[in-house]
Amino acid sequence: MMDKSFDPAAVEARIAARWDEAQAFKAGREDRKDAKSYSIVIPPPNITGSLHMGHALNNTLQDILSRFERMRGRDVLWQPGTDHAGIATQMVVERKLAEQQIDRRRLGREESIRRVWEWKAESGGNIQRQLRRLGASCDWSRERFTMDEGLSRAVLKVFVDLHAEGLIYRDKRLVNWDPKFQTAISDLEVQQIELKGHLWHIRYPLGGSADRFITVATT
Repeated sequence: MMDKSFDPAAVEARIAARWDEAQAFKAGREDRKDAKSYSIVIPPPNITGSLHMGHALNNTLQDILSRFERMRGRDVLWQPGTDHAGIATQMVVERKLAEQQIDRRRLGREESIRRVWEWKAESGGNIQRQLRRLGASCDWSRERFTMDEGLSRAVLKVFVDLHAEGLIYRDKRLVNWDPKFQTAISDLEVQQIELKGHLWHIRYPLGGSADRFITVATT
């Protein structure tokens, strides 16, 4: 007899396990070796927290596209990954170290990286479980993390190739520098404080003329 109401806890894990066992979402399967390819790279959530409503929204849309293209017979790869903001991860890990009165500089590079991997296992695993619970049809055999071996090298190569082809450019930009952590941080980690300043007007002469100027205002 059908239950009166839907019980997600009893259904979701069981269905997800059947999908995994059947490798339903694995790209490059033998039965689709001649099919046209279709791929989506998941906008990787930070490993510093849990999923929120925004993730649920965009992942649902990607899942719909992935499942639709599979139904059309395409070889679909929905590439999962975590941590598009290594700076945020570093800050969380360093805060945890600070609570233990540990300075990462005294730990050394290898031990600092090991602590980041520990945090990834703790928090990143939670995000993967949440995505699976949502029913995200990713190819979980290809899951990647920012610090995976070879990944940074591959990203660097792509950026160099795009620059060489004139498709992207490199320029100087203002960044937020944290004097305590001695690293650049994103706008998300900056606490904005309004201050009463002064507006300066600088008058530049035009073409060596004594009576023609352009005035620029700045803080």
